[in-house]
Amino acid sequence: MHAHFSGHVYHRHSHETYSLGVTESGAQGFTCRGAGHVSTAGLVMAFNPDDPHDGHAATGNGFTYRMIHMTPGVLTDMLADLAGAPAAMPLFAAPVITDPALAGAVRRLHRSLTGPATPLERSERLAAVAALAARHSAGAGHASRQGAGAAGLTARDRARAAARVRAFLSDGDAAQATLTDVAEAAGCSRFAAYRAFRSRFGLSPSDYQRQLRLRAARRALAGGAAVADADQAHLTRWFRRCYGITPGAYRAACG
Repeated sequence: MHAHFSGHVYHRHSHETYSLGVTESGAQGFTCRGAGHVSTAGLVMAFNPDDPHDGHAATGNGFTYRMIHMTPGVLTDMLADLAGAPAAMPLFAAPVITDPALAGAVRRLHRSLTGPATPLERSERLAAVAALAARHSAGAGHASRQGAGAAGLTARDRARAAARVRAFLSDGDAAQATLTDVAEAAGCSRFAAYRAFRSRFGLSPSDYQRQLRLRAARRALAGGAAVADADQAHLTRWFRRCYGITPGAYRAACG
């Protein structure tokens, strides 16, 4: 959800999901767990499953926010992967969190879910939100220590995992791959595969996948392909960001 409210008042309700939101402007007031709270711009709202809460504008200008709802299984699956062991359902300690990194991660995940993005990019951003959100749950210290040990790979293992991921992404059939597929190709957990690849090549798997698409588009344009054939989704924007020229101008220059 991405919305702006001024006069609307949420009646007390709850969700069967985890709900993570970031306030973009204004202030939202609500009651949760027997106390009143206010979330202003840049703060994160974190509701556990079945957390009763209401909501209203805390100022006359209303508020704008983004909200993501995740089933418990999605979050616990990610945390189990991070820890290297089955994970119990986490409980957020506070319904309002001050964490710029988490706020940014929620915002990026929301934009990728509602806009053009590859499955790999979306799953990477979901994993980032899960890891950052886990820091604010009960028992977070134990979970992070557990994860640090479980994710450890030798330098040789990391190099091999990164090479496997690169080979996998270079395959034309990997266009719709997720982070789970990347992990299977690497032979380790999703978090370990991501970290190994980024450490070795300086890019996330989704960024590297985008570079492969840009190179393919550039070769097609140089060969005389029409821009509409070489460009897909939001590739034009990335083509210009990476090469400083639009696909059409590049094709004309090659001609």
